[in-house]
Amino acid sequence: MKKLLVLCIAMMSVLLLAGCGSDKQDATAKKDLQPITIGLMPDTDSLPFIIAQEKGFFAEEGVTVQIQQYKSAMDRDSALQSGNLDGAVSDMLAVAFAKSGGFDVKVTSSTDGSYKLIASKESGIHDVKAMAGKDVAVSRNTIIEYVTDQILAKDNMTGESINKVIIPQIPTRLEMLQNGKLAAATLPEPMASIAVHNGCQFVTGSDELGINPGVILFTSKAADSKKAEIQAMYRAYNKAVDYLNQTDRSEYIDLVIEKGGFPPTAKEALKLPEYHKAALPKESDVVDCIKWLNSKGLVQETYSYQDIVLDLLSK
Repeated sequence: MKKLLVLCIAMMSVLLLAGCGSDKQDATAKKDLQPITIGLMPDTDSLPFIIAQEKGFFAEEGVTVQIQQYKSAMDRDSALQSGNLDGAVSDMLAVAFAKSGGFDVKVTSSTDGSYKLIASKESGIHDVKAMAGKDVAVSRNTIIEYVTDQILAKDNMTGESINKVIIPQIPTRLEMLQNGKLAAATLPEPMASIAVHNGCQFVTGSDELGINPGVILFTSKAADSKKAEIQAMYRAYNKAVDYLNQTDRSEYIDLVIEKGGFPPTAKEALKLPEYHKAALPKESDVVDCIKWLNSKGLVQETYSYQDIVLDLLSK
């Protein structure tokens, strides 16, 4: 009996030590994770990152995520290619442009972004056909122009049917629309909802077309050298998605307005999507974007889904 008692105590000690060893290994692994730098735009796709940062979800996963804010896709992409960012909330077009220019990036998930065509309150525009010949603000060769062209195509119109006014910076585009200096503009959320809240007219958008070209991407260098860090980032991202979907907006709205770089009016106007946990993009969203770029002669290469998308979520 005494020998049996001693044996049981010894086995319990081994199990406890093994558990402690495992905990120490996990802690060491987390300490060894390298920092990740992510570029964000002033849109609703950025909110899971802001929440994960401010609520400590990144810290819980042992990864340091440094967030950089940009007002235009051009500035974000320049920072990415100059090596100042590991990854970014971006879109399929930016991916194709980067690859075509010899800078390899990989899409690691889709996002829940929404892009809307909004008419100014003075324009009298209530449908797409009424935009013919009117000034419509876009950012050239970006997801904004892509969505605009897809909207026009659905009504048998082309990019030449309207007068595209090129305004890269999103806040400037919103301000000019609200001041009546444009007939319409294509805007991401929450800027689109802010415009409608201030009297502008919603016409249609990417949700109505069933397209979603928004993605999270990483440089190939980061995807190769920071796999564990990216996976830890996504675990925190998914926690933020749960938080946003399950928490009353009053508990976080002031935080996201401040940290997201949104104007104060967004507090009332902001309409959030139902966020989804990180998942790979649909193949059709990739293929359709590449076809559009090829048709405009912006990219010569015909990239496949496998050329662009890297699955780090299931590894």
